[in-house]
Amino acid sequence: MDTSKAKRDPMPTASASIEELAEFWDKHSTADYEDETEEVSFAIDLREEVYTVALVPELVDLLEHQAKARGVTTETLVNLWLAERLKVAA
Repeated sequence: MDTSKAKRDPMPTASASIEELAEFWDKHSTADYEDETEEVSFAIDLREEVYTVALVPELVDLLEHQAKARGVTTETLVNLWLAERLKVAA
């Protein structure tokens, strides 16, 4: 057996928290644990599309201020205002 494998830290268990996993993988390389991993496949179904719209900086500043005052993200505020203006259900 490779001596580097004998000295490596054990991988986190399935019950590890996200924080524990992140801390472990921040300090370790998956390349060192290839013998303990297995290939998986999965499908991703992205139902939401994202559109980019250019805005003048002054509008962005105002939007960010208004969103913060309302306790929502800028994206949420823009979507709410557009839905209201276009009279569609958000």
